[in-house]
Parts: sequence; C-alpha cells; structure tokens
Amino acid sequence: MANTKHIFIAGGGIGGTTAALCLAAEGFQVSLLEQSTELVETGAGIQLSPNCTRVLHNLGLEPALRARSFLPEGTQFRHWRTGKTISESTFGATLVERYGAPYYHIHRGDLMQVLANAAVDSPNITIHTNARVTGFEQDGNSVTLFTDVQKFNGDALIGADGIHSTIREKMWGTQQPAFTGNVAWRALVPSDQLPNGLIRPMATVWWGPGKHFVHYYVRGGNLVNCVCVVEKTGWEVESWTESGETAELRADFSGWHNDIQQLIDHIDDASLYKWALFDRAPMSQWGIERVTLLGDACHPTLPFMAQGAAMSIEDAAVLTNCLGAFNDVTAALQRYEKLRKSRTANIQQGSRRNSKVFHLSGIPAFFRDKTARVAGGYTLDRLFRYNALQEY
Repeated sequence: MANTKHIFIAGGGIGGTTAALCLAAEGFQVSLLEQSTELVETGAGIQLSPNCTRVLHNLGLEPALRARSFLPEGTQFRHWRTGKTISESTFGATLVERYGAPYYHIHRGDLMQVLANAAVDSPNITIHTNARVTGFEQDGNSVTLFTDVQKFNGDALIGADGIHSTIREKMWGTQQPAFTGNVAWRALVPSDQLPNGLIRPMATVWWGPGKHFVHYYVRGGNLVNCVCVVEKTGWEVESWTESGETAELRADFSGWHNDIQQLIDHIDDASLYKWALFDRAPMSQWGIERVTLLGDACHPTLPFMAQGAAMSIEDAAVLTNCLGAFNDVTAALQRYEKLRKSRTANIQQGSRRNSKVFHLSGIPAFFRDKTARVAGGYTLDRLFRYNALQEY
C-alpha cells in the first residue's frame, strides 16, 4: 500500500537500515543518508535474539540470515579459573516453538550486508552515501535536512546516527558519554585451528574478578568470535578500529583457564581490536515534533546483555507501526517514544548491572554463582517474548 509520507533517516547502520526496510515495507518513501561511502558495519560478532529476529524474518530476511549465521544450542556461564559450568540454558527446537523466532550468532558485516542488499532492492528506499548530516529545520508541515552538499525536505527525520548523534546534539546540545572503567577486546579465531570440542556450540561467558570473556561461533561455525572486557583505566579511546596487541590481551587474562589461553594463542592478530566502553543515562525525551532518535543515538547499551542491536531493530518496527497508525507525524513519534523509553531504559540499566555482576569476586561471586544456578532463564524469557510487531 502506498504511503504519501516521506521519511528521512540519518545513519545507515543496523538500526537505520532496518528502520528503512520496515518503513518501505509499509509503503513509506524513505531516504537513507549515510556519511560513509557505503552501508557497512565494523566490528565482529553479534547476537540476535528472538525479540529482534522476528522483526527481521517479517521483512523476508530469514533465508539470507540463515545462510550467514550460526544457530547456537544455548548459553552457558563458566568459572574463570576452574572452567566449571555455573549455569546453562539449552535452546533446542523449543526456542523457536516458544518464541516463534530463532537465536542467531552472526558477523556484524554479514548482517549489514543482508540489510544493505535488501535496501538496495527496495523501490521505496533511496540511499544517499557520502551524505554527512549537518543540521535540520522544521515547521508544522515538514522537516528540512541539511548535508555537506545539499538539502532535503520530508515529513519526518529519524536520527539513527549512533552514540555521537548529530541529530541528538542539534536538539539537546552536547552531552558527553561517561567512561565506564571498562575496556573491551574483540577478536576472531579460525575454528579449524582449534582442538575439536574446545568450543561448544553455545554463547559462553566466563566470569572472573574484574573481567569476563565471551565466545561463540559465527560464519556458520568457521570462526569463533571473542569479546573480552577488562576493568582498567588510563586508556579511553572509543573506536571500533583501534588495533590491539596480543601480548596485552594475554597479560589481561593471565591465570585464566587453559581453554581461554588456547583461544588467545590462536587469535588472528589482524582481527584484534580494543575499545573503551562509554555509557549514557536514559534520556527523558528523545524527539521534538517531527524529529526523533533511534538506537544508540538515544539509548546506547553496554554489551553485557547482547541487546544493543536488538533494541534498535525493535525500535525500527515500533516506529513503523506508529507512523502507520497515526496520520499526524508528531503524534506518531510521541507514541513511539512513549512505547520504547521504558523498555530500552530497562535494558540499559540491566546491562549496566551486569557489568558489575559479571566481574564480582570473593564471597559476592560465590552467592552470584549460586543464584545463577537457581534463577535459570526467567529474565531471558521475559526479554525474548516481547513482540515489537504488535506495538503501536
């Protein structure tokens, strides 16, 4: 069904491109503006849980996702030194039966390629690369968007331009994120270089004092994605493209279980990067009239619940539903914000809590481990059951 509204999206990452696809599928005309030369995503692995994969499947992306993903059998938490399993949840066929969608492990670049291919194929999406947004103006009838080289006019503007969002800054001024005291490492390990059975087909989190180590398969099991977070100060570079040194990573995890040492020994040095983790408190307001925010621009999420991308994908579906349900754009964007603020704030806060829980030591860690064995998957169940496709 054709829709006469023309929506502009600043930022062609996972959230922005998903939003473009959702809107285009409902007949909206969408202009997607990306400051880079192409729609690409840096980084390594990403976890896509059922609360967001149902949105991607609804867009018809299931075949492409399955061809590029790894389907994990569950999640587990292990002790940093002994390797003992603290808690384990198995997915199996019941996960799809229960939630109506699978859990994928996928390389960020592969996910972005799936989204970009679909966007290029959509007749309702116009992609503008090398288009850095510099500002906007709005009145009661439209929004005018300015880039380095030209201006555009449309019905609404969605700022999906990340934690350093220009759109957010133009509305609310400069608000510097706070350093969390954590530095994250990411790396890839070729699976064929590891002993058989070393890495189980699960998302595995090793808990240790002041640090943790996560690994899981991507690229159909051909690569192991590693994300390692360490509490440290004196280095606060927030960049996904800052190379790291294997010797420093090895020193950070000295004394950890032999499985971790073997992973570190086989890391592809060219894939090793580190970045400082920054955080923002939940925002009290996202948008003004015909302009609003999406994803990390309004709710950047630490990687301790594996929900950052999932929240932006959920945003995309709810935003589309609201714009379709309300003829008045301002009312639609206000409704979208109202529906999303509480859930995304809870995920932000939960991720922040996990950053402390994962790194406990001594007696607190002992009681954490006992609780984890008892608590099981309650939180995951509540998280996965959310259906953004029904929110409007």
